[in-house]
Amino acid sequence: MDIRQLKYFLAIVDHGGFNRAATALYVSQPALSQTVQSLERDLGAALFHRIGKRAVLTEAGTALIEPARAAVRGLETARASVDAVQELRTGRLDIAAMPSPAVEPLTSMVRDFSSRHPGVQVCVRAAFTPQDVIDMVRTGTGELGLLTTPGPLPEKEVVSHPVGAQGLALLTPPNGPFPPGRPVAREELSGQRLITVQRGTAARAYVDDLRESGVEFTVAAETEHRVSLLPLVLAGVGLAVVTDSWRAVAERAGAMVLDLEPNPVLRIGLISRRGQLSPAARAFLDCALAEQKPSG
Repeated sequence: MDIRQLKYFLAIVDHGGFNRAATALYVSQPALSQTVQSLERDLGAALFHRIGKRAVLTEAGTALIEPARAAVRGLETARASVDAVQELRTGRLDIAAMPSPAVEPLTSMVRDFSSRHPGVQVCVRAAFTPQDVIDMVRTGTGELGLLTTPGPLPEKEVVSHPVGAQGLALLTPPNGPFPPGRPVAREELSGQRLITVQRGTAARAYVDDLRESGVEFTVAAETEHRVSLLPLVLAGVGLAVVTDSWRAVAERAGAMVLDLEPNPVLRIGLISRRGQLSPAARAFLDCALAEQKPSG
């Protein structure tokens, strides 16, 4: 068994099949298949059920994912440690982030880090809920993660670093039902058409709590694609509850952004896996946390 075999195996898992994995790896599909077959012979177990063009993980394949990621990440950390001698001139850092904190504060974090280490490639991987972020960091899909939560930051499976707080806001079209500059009370959303996002997020929890508290509204649309929220609002489909990180982008696009009252406080956490971090991850953490310290 070697690292190349494990990388090929994980590529099939991450890209959903042999053809897409081969394309992502810039290798031929037969070469990829032969490498995986060699890995299966070494392990004495099939890792995938081949069903037509689909590749479905076997029980053995599922069990291999986490140790394979740990092995690949360990090698990358070792290589990056050598690169650190050259002041992080090259390398790669994978960060799992929820959509809203990926707008801010991640944009500012990446900007500051890249200005110091322009040779390090930052790859942001999509995660939709706090648990998604935790799972991706724990299993090695991302070395760092960025999430928001109305509750305490996670402590059991990962290491959490507080990096601020955000509130929620209401996106409306410029000719929306509420006057600018005034907070919108919960009960004022009664009778409105709302665009919701998937469960497990603070914005969805706020909307669900509205209904439980007796505020009646119509769900005009539900989307997992957070980038579609702003176009849907501007098109007049409905109003949307989002985190305050969207404010600047939404206002530049022409939407109206209103405060909600009362407004829950969402904690923002930059999380890391337990154990040794790569020099790139450590440098990113140090850079991000330095921005949280009061100056002077």
